Amino acid sequence: MNNINPDTNQEFSAIGKRIPKLDAAQKAMGRAEYIQDIKLPGMLYGKILYSKYAHANIVKIDISKAKVLAGVHAVLTGQDVPKRMKMGFYKDNPPIKKGKVCSFRDEVAAVAATTPEIAKKALDLIEIEYEELPAIFDPEKAMEKDAPLVHEYHKSNVLKLPWKLHYGDVEQAEKTSAFVVEERFTTQWVTHCCLGTSGAIALFDAKSNLTIHTNTQIPSLAQKDFLEALKAMGLENKRVRVIKPIIGGGFGSKLDTYAYEHIAILLAHATRKPVKILFDRVEEFKATSVRQPTVIYIKQGCDKNGKLTFRDMRMVLDNGAYTSWGATTPSVMMMPITSLYRVNNVRYHAKCVYTNNTYAQAMRGYGNPQATFAIESTLDMLAEKSGIDRIEIRRINKNQPGDETPQGFKISSCGLSECIDAVQNQIAMDKNDKRQKGIGTGIASLIHVGGGARIYKSDGCGAILKMDDYGKVDIFTGGTDMGQGLDNITAQIVAEELGLFVEDIKVVHSDTDVCPWDVGAHASRSTFVAGNAALGAAKKVKETLLEYGSKLLDVPVDDLVLKDRNIFAACDPEKTMPMDKLLRKAHFSPRGKMLMADFFYDPDNENMGKEFKGNMSVTYAFGAHGVKVHVDEETGKVKVLDYVAAHDVGRAINPLLLEGQVYGGVVMGLGYALTEEVILKEGETMNANFRDYKLFTAKDAVNIKAPVVETYDEYGPFGAKGIGEPGCVPTAPAIANAIYDAVGVRITELPITPEKVLAALKEKK
Repeated sequence: MNNINPDTNQEFSAIGKRIPKLDAAQKAMGRAEYIQDIKLPGMLYGKILYSKYAHANIVKIDISKAKVLAGVHAVLTGQDVPKRMKMGFYKDNPPIKKGKVCSFRDEVAAVAATTPEIAKKALDLIEIEYEELPAIFDPEKAMEKDAPLVHEYHKSNVLKLPWKLHYGDVEQAEKTSAFVVEERFTTQWVTHCCLGTSGAIALFDAKSNLTIHTNTQIPSLAQKDFLEALKAMGLENKRVRVIKPIIGGGFGSKLDTYAYEHIAILLAHATRKPVKILFDRVEEFKATSVRQPTVIYIKQGCDKNGKLTFRDMRMVLDNGAYTSWGATTPSVMMMPITSLYRVNNVRYHAKCVYTNNTYAQAMRGYGNPQATFAIESTLDMLAEKSGIDRIEIRRINKNQPGDETPQGFKISSCGLSECIDAVQNQIAMDKNDKRQKGIGTGIASLIHVGGGARIYKSDGCGAILKMDDYGKVDIFTGGTDMGQGLDNITAQIVAEELGLFVEDIKVVHSDTDVCPWDVGAHASRSTFVAGNAALGAAKKVKETLLEYGSKLLDVPVDDLVLKDRNIFAACDPEKTMPMDKLLRKAHFSPRGKMLMADFFYDPDNENMGKEFKGNMSVTYAFGAHGVKVHVDEETGKVKVLDYVAAHDVGRAINPLLLEGQVYGGVVMGLGYALTEEVILKEGETMNANFRDYKLFTAKDAVNIKAPVVETYDEYGPFGAKGIGEPGCVPTAPAIANAIYDAVGVRITELPITPEKVLAALKEKK
């Protein structure tokens, strides 16, 4: 990895440097303020009562005993929720239910009291009479004609979302293929496991304007949701201020607004006091959303030379009881289905199905891990059937710069070939080498958005930059740092452009009253989109600085350089001035002005229409993962020995944080592949704790290498692409392929537990 700008051959001062996270010391010293730490004067504590059934009519609710308990300030039921106050993609989810419940996580009442203990006691005093209804938990069975309806007004459990695409002639391509493979795969419920649990504090001022502290990934979009909630409550033309404390992990879990936030608003309005709702760990498991499980049917083929001829995929997705962003994952699943490798004939059909399970939400990779599991597993099957080496078949079909995929994705830069090389160089994958019994290797590739993802009308982000008379910068960004390191990236980009040090830059992103608009942290977009916004504002300020410097140093603008807090003439370094001195001279000169600039960057990507065709992202990230495993044939236990995750990142703005992103993504992917599963028994979460939910931890971390492939993308800030999500995308198929290489059994159901491996070995024998 070099550190040279390909356009100017100039070495960078801040870009490419391994600068530790700017908030690391604050967190290590216990001074970081999470939602758990915030306490406001006169604050009450809210608690939520959940359904006792997966599907039932609410016959009667008696809150009389709870209301008279000392310390209770408000008790709310579904009768207290305005009719138009609903959440989710379909607006089918009221924050407190009335009439009927459709899952165990349905909120049926809420309390605000002076202490959490009193609020909990009040919940115990609420008496509810239910009439249990038939429930459905299997999405394929939920599509049958006689299945119980989760929502009667829909007339069907199948959501009316048109997740279909068909490019080329799949039937003809199948007929002419030399080799065809077909398989069924299933993936499971998993959850985000953020170390910081969810919470919110809502309060109204004397004019009924709302301020809400909430650990959200989407401050601007949340503000819009909360404004709609106020409108439903009859509070027209009021202000909403969203304050985002430090987030203890997001991974997509905070990409939507939740019932607890709306309930906090309702309780705060009812009591005219600040109300805080904070989840414990069990509630975090049961009342926040999960990665969507899938049933995948896939068929793909190749010609005699290994060139892919077609890909045909059908999916059934468990939507759960309500519709959040989990219902839109098929749009991202289309990306690898149509565009991972060169394949001209593609067909895809997905159905999202209501069940009485918990409802699904976005999670890191956003549908890509599920689809890639099937694609990359069957690619290995195709390689074996055709007699072509598994590395070679990927090289034959690799994406290349300048390609346009069947879905209309325009590949600007692509380092997939180099990523495959990096994996092969660091993990021996020759099937003819002599390995001990039970040792196997596997590989899988990925494509993901790396330059924004236009799923809204705007994919933009704003930035406002203010520079004081001493060379210090405040950059107000719409981008959200949720632990991934956007503060660092923003500071390094601005410092590089203005010739300052990173410590001269303060990044502000926590308050909608002072920060500009952005669609939030998702789709691996923050480095690219928020980075370009910050760079645009810095360039405007730089122009003014150079103009000032030209006058004061009597040097042409084109000959001036900003570096190390100084401005100087490249042709005559003796002509120099400290930046702070320049700023003060300019500020106090005639017609001086504040040095400020704003910039709104909206990437040149496209909304996909009804045909699901268009350049969804400005650029795309690629990668390849390789793994070596040992499979114990006596126990079925899979041990990961070595792992290599190579990614095309465009340019590494901060290699230290980049490696951290990859390590975290890989470990999350290992859990997805081998151990993690939210166990639902007839809709009820049975393992709502870190003891029974088998999460990979630091103790389980394996030897991970993260080679960086730099392709320098022309559209990214200093050539960078987004890389937040790809680390977990191809892990499961790489593991599955390695297990097959080790012991000859193909596992098609996640997670790959010892029991499943043993059963497959027994069947093989």
